[in-house]
Amino acid sequence: MNMRTYGMRTLLIAVATTLCTGTLRAEVNPKPFVVPELKEWTGSEGYTLPSGRIVIKSNKLRDVAQTLAQDYEQMCGKPLTITTGSAKAGDIVLALKNDKLLGQEGYRMNVDNTISLTASTPQGIIWATRTLLQITEQTSDKGLPKGKITDQPDYRLRGFMIDCGRKFIPITYLRHLARVMSYYKMNTLQIHLNDNGFRKYFGDDWSRTQSGFRMECDTYPGLTSKDGHYTKQEFIDLQILAEQYGVEIIPEFDAPAHSLAFTQYDPSLRSKEYGMDHLDLFNPQVYTFMDNLWREYLDGKEPVFRGPRVHIGTDEYSNAKKEVVEKFRAFTDHYIRYVESFGKQAVLWGALTHANGDTPVKHENVLMDIWYNGYADPVEMKKQGYQLISIPDGLTYIVPAAGYYYDYLNCQYLYEHWTPAVIGNHTFEEKDPSVEGGMFAVWNDIAGNGITVKDIHHRAFPAIQTIAVKCWTGKNTTCSYAEFDTQRRNLSEAPGVNELGRHGTSGTIALQKDVLKPGEQLPIEEIGYDYAVSFTIEGKQEQKGTELLRSAHAVVYLSDPKEGKLGFEREGYLNTFNYRIPAGQKHTITIEGNNKVTRLLVDGQVKEELGPKTLYIIRPQDQAHYQVEGTFTFEPEVYQPSSHISYQRTLVFPLRQAGQFNSVITDMKVVVK
Repeated sequence: MNMRTYGMRTLLIAVATTLCTGTLRAEVNPKPFVVPELKEWTGSEGYTLPSGRIVIKSNKLRDVAQTLAQDYEQMCGKPLTITTGSAKAGDIVLALKNDKLLGQEGYRMNVDNTISLTASTPQGIIWATRTLLQITEQTSDKGLPKGKITDQPDYRLRGFMIDCGRKFIPITYLRHLARVMSYYKMNTLQIHLNDNGFRKYFGDDWSRTQSGFRMECDTYPGLTSKDGHYTKQEFIDLQILAEQYGVEIIPEFDAPAHSLAFTQYDPSLRSKEYGMDHLDLFNPQVYTFMDNLWREYLDGKEPVFRGPRVHIGTDEYSNAKKEVVEKFRAFTDHYIRYVESFGKQAVLWGALTHANGDTPVKHENVLMDIWYNGYADPVEMKKQGYQLISIPDGLTYIVPAAGYYYDYLNCQYLYEHWTPAVIGNHTFEEKDPSVEGGMFAVWNDIAGNGITVKDIHHRAFPAIQTIAVKCWTGKNTTCSYAEFDTQRRNLSEAPGVNELGRHGTSGTIALQKDVLKPGEQLPIEEIGYDYAVSFTIEGKQEQKGTELLRSAHAVVYLSDPKEGKLGFEREGYLNTFNYRIPAGQKHTITIEGNNKVTRLLVDGQVKEELGPKTLYIIRPQDQAHYQVEGTFTFEPEVYQPSSHISYQRTLVFPLRQAGQFNSVITDMKVVVK
């Protein structure tokens, strides 16, 4: 049943039953749709409206109650008062009860005269509140169907790894992401804080190749990336927010490969044999450098990295020589033990099958991301004693617009066939105690390809919902994928979060203005894919750089800063249509956008489409000349391109603030397509 119409449907059924039988009989409530799917549901008759009060039975739950109250008001527009004492009808009651069957994250919810949420830990109560909110947002009157829920996860770790090294991801988005993950009971966000692009895309020149180290750094001034980084306080505040929502942040420094940011800062650390993005494992200064770097974020009573776990990297180093393998294993063992000396549990990328050798590497209480079984065989790693995190590259890797791995995950396949027990080509028993859980990843391999944070989120959100189900409910889902895929779209990203820019279903008019005035503030920040924004414009002379509309994330220009054309800018990328607004003429302009193409229509006719654009990477050795130099000035240059990228020209359309334009703009309409 669509819970938006629950109350009305119940009334209609009751009336129909009365007319046919002369008695009033209510129906037993079906299991509510939430993500992840509920483990156990026993339906009752009727439903309960929240009274506006949260009653806490333990002071340990005050923070959880405050978070619930904040989220409920953002979602429903109604405040909830937090109190203690006896519960009244409609009250939401939060209580801790020792229940070994629920473990650390399980919970029970009993909706009767009151709405009772119980768990053994505050973490379990957090997840119970997420269920309550999801049910509530699907009902028109914010009522909850009466019934009992018992719910707990199949796997302890349910996560997402995001690559911030190759592309800077703003802290505002990471804060939203933590709340989105929490809403779907995902409890681990791994932040990949350093990495680099591929040399071939930067003239085969390491000094020009993109690299990123995203943390404020006092130990090595100048190491911090100038194109975007997190201050220590920002990162601390992010972790505090995530903890509030039941999400652990796992920060990652990747070494000894993927380390160009370190060697660009100090070239003496580079490997002369394996490339500048590899640290020289035979150089003692490498250990000094990395020790000092980790110490800055782990030392002290209140370290920058607050959580119980940190990730030390250790993937994709050469195994061509035995002495190198042994040095790699020694490096791995050193940093497992080094972060443990600060009271942290070590997490690492699986590489010890690839780097098989004699040097012992600590395995007790160590988590290993198993991403490719050729690098770390999961059966062997289990035998050695590692705790496994299932993150198989062939199933759970997103690399936006790269042409390899996934642009979008195959969510249907994952929903129907995958759980964390499936690691590459090996399947463990469900809930194998050596399998800690599962994750998916977004790798921003192709630096500079036009992909924005909005594009990343568009790919990540359905993956979050799908992976959440498979890590919590496991293989025992009762909902078909088709039903799941339809119903999940009706849920919010999280209370107060709308990174997708959704404003209604297809055909909805999200915004309409008879006249758009210069400098005007509009009630919507942006409209996401798929949309059509149309307006009539009486063109006037405009200065270069004249804006039509802007948001926190993008700008649409009536006259772009370079050529005076209609265009848009987001995250430093400027894209223009081959069209100038003609002064003294009146036309209807429409801009349509989806996750692949931004389209311009003039007076209903398609003028231009800005879709993915192939940019070829040309090296001097790829050039071929077929004429004597200097004979003709019009000699064509013929190339055998070695590589290319697919440059993206998408736009989540900004709507918040009108620019200071001279033109007259009328009949503006924003439509969801």
